[in-house]
Amino acid sequence: METVQSKAIQGRVADAPSGHWVYRVLPRWLWPYAQLARWDRPIGWQLLLWPCWWSAALAAGAYPRATDPLLTLLPAPWYLLLFFIGAVAMRGAGCTYNDLADEDIDNQVERTRSRPLPAGKVTRRQAWIFVIIQALVGLAVLLQFNSFAIPLGIASLAIVAVYPFMKRITNWPQFVLGLAFSWGALMGWAVEFGDIDDPAIMLYIGSILWVIGYDTIYAHQDKEDDAIVGVRSTARLFGDNTKMWLSGLYGGALICFAIAFASAQVPIVALAGLIAAGAHMARQIIRLDINNPDQCLKLFKSNNQVGWLIFLGLIGGSVWIWLKPLV
Repeated sequence: METVQSKAIQGRVADAPSGHWVYRVLPRWLWPYAQLARWDRPIGWQLLLWPCWWSAALAAGAYPRATDPLLTLLPAPWYLLLFFIGAVAMRGAGCTYNDLADEDIDNQVERTRSRPLPAGKVTRRQAWIFVIIQALVGLAVLLQFNSFAIPLGIASLAIVAVYPFMKRITNWPQFVLGLAFSWGALMGWAVEFGDIDDPAIMLYIGSILWVIGYDTIYAHQDKEDDAIVGVRSTARLFGDNTKMWLSGLYGGALICFAIAFASAQVPIVALAGLIAAGAHMARQIIRLDINNPDQCLKLFKSNNQVGWLIFLGLIGGSVWIWLKPLV
């Protein structure tokens, strides 16, 4: 289905894939809600999920002993599933809330004016109800964790609440997004230890730098429209110096991740994931053309691979601890 949604026609939003399962499986009356939650664009929940899974894997493999059973060195599948459900629900709630806050801006930007609210496919009241439903799913997930992790998770809502307005008052809205999207780097550790320690803090800082980097690439898609409507971003701030900034941001992220790994005493084998992720980040910077919106979107989405590489590196380190006495 190639129809792009408008006030007269219901279809996909402009930057959503036409062949996605949302448009094949769901009834048409659910399409606008799926679009509000970005179910047709999974990269958002994937990028929100990775700091959670990294933190869970880092905590499970932290301070290992050679006698530890393999299952205790790996993140609990139940926690990984809960983080997955929570990431999908809270990313959807955050996007819906963001669309409510940005309806006036979205209506002026070519890429976003086909979203459900500016296209008139849902009312603001319906969108608010949908926010609440998704937030309740997130709360149900949060209540499965310990008494330290629950209020820690709730605290992130303060950042989520202010984020949509940051693009109006600062050139660094990507930093605020980083604070919110990286919160899982604290959560996985808190669920395991009931506390926040140095490895989790360094993982959080590194994730913030990573988020600023990849969302700067994403923001280059809209920089011309953003300039017209007065939306600020690091893409507009960095301009032609974006590659230099990305080198610093991605490089800083990798250094912070390495410090987190060292602080948690995970095996050096885990660094293989970081090295591979660093090579992927370098490739992004080399290939980036800030004036090619399609390429910017493709490179932004490729950060899901960065998430996999770092996560699998941590899993590999834990498996190495278990295998080493057997070798």
